[in-house]
Amino acid sequence: MSTVTQALEAGILTVTMNRPELRNALDAATYRALSAALAAADADAGVRAVVLAGAGGHFTAGNDLRDFQAPAAAGEPPGITFLKSLAEFGKPLLAAVEGVAVGIGTTLLLHCDLAFAGRGARLRMPFVNLGLCPEGASTLLLPQTVGAKRASEWLMLGREISGAEAAEAGLVTAAVDDGGALRRAMETARELAALPPESVRVTKALLRRPEREAVLATFAAEIEEFQRRRISPEAQAAFAAFFAKRAR
Repeated sequence: MSTVTQALEAGILTVTMNRPELRNALDAATYRALSAALAAADADAGVRAVVLAGAGGHFTAGNDLRDFQAPAAAGEPPGITFLKSLAEFGKPLLAAVEGVAVGIGTTLLLHCDLAFAGRGARLRMPFVNLGLCPEGASTLLLPQTVGAKRASEWLMLGREISGAEAAEAGLVTAAVDDGGALRRAMETARELAALPPESVRVTKALLRRPEREAVLATFAAEIEEFQRRRISPEAQAAFAAFFAKRAR
């Protein structure tokens, strides 16, 4: 079974994270498939907008922690490549969030143009809790989006927030009835797909231009620290505790 599925309808590509047995936790292969889907969509004139979603009633439980227990492979981590592909994607990018959105499942929303969440969705960025540090340029973009104090609370304490609270803070565009996020995202994507595509692309580029260099610099600073934290005794102990608790 593919860990990423795609469906194209009337110029709208729905890209679905598809590991429902693990709440769509993202491993290296899934990250690569997501990055490839975005690259192909950006190059395909028939695609006017992309909607990210998750299978089985959840968006994503975040990075598959089993990958973090293994020695780091050479080169850029696939998760960072995926985040960069989101940040550099030239067409409208929307997200439909239901159930859990953990770690990168929340930080990736900062790179979406529009996002919709079920009111009861549960978003959390437990990087510090796992002995890690934030990624995805979230230390830059989250304070800009929700304010410095709230960003500190969410990133340092890893507190869970609801879809309704995420909408109130501006992290997502709107909260909708649970189960309705994908429908709302598709409705909005259809509106975007009906507009002149080059005008939409240029407008998105101009919106992103002022922060582009800062985002790339923050990506680099965060991943350097993240890689150090990932192999630290603190982080490895937290990963082991996570799996021990899940095995009970």
